[in-house]
Amino acid sequence: MLLNPHEYDPAHFDAETRRLLRATIDWFEQRGKAKLAEDYHARTFYADFLEFAGKEGLFSTFLTPAADAEGNPDKRWDTARVAALSEILGFYGLNYWYPWQVTILGLGPVWQSGNDVARKRAAAALDAGGVGAFGLSEKDHGADIYSSDLVLTKDGDGYRATGSKYYIGNGNCARTVSVFGRIDGVEGPDQYVFFYADSEHPNYHVVKNVVPSQMYVAEFRLEDYPVRAEDILHVGAEAFSAALNTVNIGKFNLCFGGIGMATHSLYEAITHAHNRVLYGKPVTNFPHVRREFVEAYARLTAMKLFSDRAVDYFRSANADDRRYLLFNPITKMKVTTEAQKVIGLVADVVAAKGFEAGTYLAMSKNDIDGLPKLEGTVAVNLALIAKFMPAYLFAPQEYAPVGTRTDAADDEFLFRQGPARGLSKVRFHDWKTAYAEAAHIPNVALFTEQAGYLVKLLTEAAPDEAQQADLDFGLALTELFTLIVYGQLILEQARITGVDARVVDQIFAVLVQDFSAAAVDLNGKASSTEAQQAIALAALRKPVVDAERFENVWTRVRELSGVYAMHP
Repeated sequence: MLLNPHEYDPAHFDAETRRLLRATIDWFEQRGKAKLAEDYHARTFYADFLEFAGKEGLFSTFLTPAADAEGNPDKRWDTARVAALSEILGFYGLNYWYPWQVTILGLGPVWQSGNDVARKRAAAALDAGGVGAFGLSEKDHGADIYSSDLVLTKDGDGYRATGSKYYIGNGNCARTVSVFGRIDGVEGPDQYVFFYADSEHPNYHVVKNVVPSQMYVAEFRLEDYPVRAEDILHVGAEAFSAALNTVNIGKFNLCFGGIGMATHSLYEAITHAHNRVLYGKPVTNFPHVRREFVEAYARLTAMKLFSDRAVDYFRSANADDRRYLLFNPITKMKVTTEAQKVIGLVADVVAAKGFEAGTYLAMSKNDIDGLPKLEGTVAVNLALIAKFMPAYLFAPQEYAPVGTRTDAADDEFLFRQGPARGLSKVRFHDWKTAYAEAAHIPNVALFTEQAGYLVKLLTEAAPDEAQQADLDFGLALTELFTLIVYGQLILEQARITGVDARVVDQIFAVLVQDFSAAAVDLNGKASSTEAQQAIALAALRKPVVDAERFENVWTRVRELSGVYAMHP
């Protein structure tokens, strides 16, 4: 279940994918933990990693769609192996996951474009070891793409672009920079444009790195940058949709970065704690320490189960099945905040050790808060999730079963998602099925009862017009809904992979507590009515306690002690 670099052999992938994933692990392991920590604290730019990736053809192999591969059978956009590499890079640190992540974002508008010249240019740049950047955000507007101050003015058959972009990863070195702007003198949706830029052009000026980190998160400015017809990727409403659809494709990987970071942190923490004696006892003899480790393991396992199952829905998506559009913001919001909790739990156990410069925890604690904030905020994603709630809970639709998707297929639909609208019309299979199939597991049954109270609240005490406009109330309500979707995919993947029922029970013991906490939060909202408060408080449950189950899961955690330590 958990990534262990010492034993990693993803037999379900083809030979070249296995080779590249293994080569990536070997590069980090040979480099060693001391070098990893030294470069982190010295804020050394990761040029050596980019050189390795370019030499191996890592990004070009994994991030070139088959249509642009010129017959190379190893090149394709395969979400399963993109996720696998995202987890590996997160395992060795956010700073190495990040240039990969923003390259994915930078390529999104290109691969969605019908501009064959630009596509060939991007493929050639990848082959040469280049990386990408996503020129969307601005200093004054963030990701508010309605308000872009980067302006294109007409210049003969083309344009001249002037303006700044901010928070742009790889903006210092990317050969493929997808830049969003607007055309001067044009009103409405037709004003928007995505175009191809290159950081090596003399009219492209890197201002600074806006973060104190190994990562280069650039502010750059274009001054009369020439934009030719062959540089235009999208115009009008299509440019707007390309921005949002790129986020759908690229920000999915936040969850796997968080899983990698949490996994490495857990290994380091249990190995330290289980071999440390305080007051004459191993640290892991203390009941509160065991509880924190078991909770961390349960949360991490849940993260992995949900995210792996979400991959299947991404890869099986089509114009008539867009369920991935709900699972995506949950991976961005829920899984990344769970990674925060896991790292917080294990850091609490190891205490002072987690501050030492030579530890992975010192790095992961510092960086993990960035993941939920890399795509707007938790609130942005909760607001997006809310759009799916009525159809998900009350209007299920039959779909053919979606199996495990680790086949070597090109996920070409992701680059023809179409207009970014109609989210409330997306339909889902019946969520109650997964819960019914696991009803014999005590805490699953208890959580199912709690889910019923959300349905009850929405049918018997539905939010009125004022509450629907109250974002604070809406976010609390959506948190309850998110837990139901989260649990559904956890159960589906646990069933597919044969996870021990005791582990599933422990996961849902955590989810029962989380649902109760979210219900208390809803109860306390300023605008909640008495009827809503009564239903919310009626949903409170104490998880089913089972000493044998807890001991079984604790044993699994304890046995991770010494299983993995990075090469010195």
